Amino acid sequence: MLAAGMSESSPAAVVGIDLGGTSIKAALVGEGYTILARRAVPTDLRSQGALLDAIERLVESVAGETAPAAVGFGLPSQIDQRRGLVLDSTNVPLEDIDVKAEMTRRLGVRVEIDNDANVACLAEARIGAARDARHVVMLTLGTGVGGGLLLDGELYRGSVGAGAELGHMSIDEDGPPCQGHCTNRGCLEVLTSATGVMAAAHRIASERPHGTLAAARAAGEDLDARFVIDRSRAGDTEARDVFTIVGRHLGVGIANYANIFNPELFVIGGGISAAGDLLLDPARAEYHRRALRSSNDAPVVAAQLGNEAGVLGAAALVL
Repeated sequence: MLAAGMSESSPAAVVGIDLGGTSIKAALVGEGYTILARRAVPTDLRSQGALLDAIERLVESVAGETAPAAVGFGLPSQIDQRRGLVLDSTNVPLEDIDVKAEMTRRLGVRVEIDNDANVACLAEARIGAARDARHVVMLTLGTGVGGGLLLDGELYRGSVGAGAELGHMSIDEDGPPCQGHCTNRGCLEVLTSATGVMAAAHRIASERPHGTLAAARAAGEDLDARFVIDRSRAGDTEARDVFTIVGRHLGVGIANYANIFNPELFVIGGGISAAGDLLLDPARAEYHRRALRSSNDAPVVAAQLGNEAGVLGAAALVL
């Protein structure tokens, strides 16, 4: 449990936790969204209890001698906000658990939780790429694909809080099976996440046996997202072709969201967005080819807050 409350003369500070399938990021955040301390650890996927233990230790580590006023959590999960209950999680072992009550008990401070893409969208709307916009669709491309919706200036969470699962729109009904607990096929998640990048890279390596990706694979490279991003930035044509494929898939999804929500702005974040315009340019082109004329002019921009969007958005829940 964290130390007892802060003195009246101490500046307000909270902890933001960004839980991902690969790592758990934490930040101690002060006034004006200033990050006072950062920590990150690999995500412990062995069990639900082990994961919660790791999160508790991380909160205490990043807080240090500071007693935070509250802790906000961005979770890769479907959440029943009426009860603070995590219903299901695609890439981490959290299911049917009252995370809000459990972490309040463990930490002894106020706790708020929300979907990780919702909190990233909240951060971008407050201090990032979507500042001053009132109608925003945000996608976070990483281990999975999260979605955040800002509609008329408010986060949209659906009837119970589990809405805006934008990564689980099927854009290819006969496509590859989705990952985690999703029973659908051809979801935006499986086609534009790290899984989608790797699949496209292996496809090109197989189709071009004398190419650079085939050579890298033969040399033992996994052709994972980080490798492909680095090669594409270095000018490798085949690695750039990977993002043309992934970008087209992304553009199909964006066109659908444009027709449904008619937003002012699309914000693309998450680790895969590090590919920049190599990903976004083909996505923009596909979106403009497909969207209805009335919904065809919303800019598609990269998130501004990078890897800090999750922790800052989680902190925003309690600031």
